[in-house]
Amino acid sequence: MSKLQLQSKRPIIISIGGSLIVPSEGPDIQFLDQLKKFVESQVRLGRKLLIVTGGGKTARRYIDAAKEVRKTIEPDDLDWLGIHSTRLNGHLLRTLFREIAHPVVIKDPTRLPRRWKGSVLVGAGWKPGWSTDYVACRMAKLLSVKNVINASDVSFVYSEDPRKNPNAKPLENLKWVEYRKMVGDDWHPGKSAPFDPVASRLCQNHKMKVAIVNGRDLKNIAALINGKNFKGTVLE
Repeated sequence: MSKLQLQSKRPIIISIGGSLIVPSEGPDIQFLDQLKKFVESQVRLGRKLLIVTGGGKTARRYIDAAKEVRKTIEPDDLDWLGIHSTRLNGHLLRTLFREIAHPVVIKDPTRLPRRWKGSVLVGAGWKPGWSTDYVACRMAKLLSVKNVINASDVSFVYSEDPRKNPNAKPLENLKWVEYRKMVGDDWHPGKSAPFDPVASRLCQNHKMKVAIVNGRDLKNIAALINGKNFKGTVLE
């Protein structure tokens, strides 16, 4: 089991993978309902949350469609398709949290509102070359938050790709140097990695920690937030 002590009186920053919000043909209503209840319960405890949304299947479908019709396509154009997908998902969450959320989805992680209207701030994609993992970490840096929760459809970082090797071992703690050797330095639209390599470089340089957890296990995330042992990987 892993453990990560979050800072008191600081916002809880969660990067939510789009694969949780839109895993297939449309949004996952059951997950969104559970997420809404979870966020509301954290707000009742007096906590503030900053949630950054990924693009999910919507992004992949649009990127694939562009590639099918136009054989040669600029990486920036692919990136913008993904970015707008993250923003659509961001608006979806902001709508669900309407009574407790800041009314605007934040797109630029270098310009955050000085005062939030509500307890929840929703962020989304910024510009080509940066994933929403990177956006979440840039926001964390601006707010002097040292720990970020990365919630996706995987429970750990593994020694190898578990889809290719069923004997791959889950890793509970991993240094940034080791992790970056595993995933490389580059990020591009549609790249599959537990955590964005470019965001990893930012976190390593600023001594930030990231918890990799399965976003569907909200009880596990609550344990993490409460400073208890949780199932997942700590990158540090």
